[in-house]
Amino acid sequence: MNKNTSRLRRARKTRARIASQAKPRLCVFRSGKHIYAQIIDDSKGVVIAQASSLEGELRPSLPRGADVAAAVTIGQRVAAKALAAGVKEVAFDRSGYRYHGRVRALADAAREGGLSF
Repeated sequence: MNKNTSRLRRARKTRARIASQAKPRLCVFRSGKHIYAQIIDDSKGVVIAQASSLEGELRPSLPRGADVAAAVTIGQRVAAKALAAGVKEVAFDRSGYRYHGRVRALADAAREGGLSF
């Protein structure tokens, strides 16, 4: 079993636990070059809000899309979009990643932005 398969296994278990909470989930994906966040309502199967370091207006202001500073920006941005859509409480889905570094920075910024989880 390789590293990515193990991560996906952990992510499946986390999503199964989150599904019982009946809240939208804040899902994080990180790659080597960028970081992405989505707030997903699984009961309806729709994405409520999303932000990524690939967005056009953010790219000039972010020298690197895959560092902690970019994660903080994405966390604040997804929180603002969620509050505009009327979502205040979410479940955090770290997608099998450790709660450390970029994932933690994004989560802390989303909390500061007004989301509770």
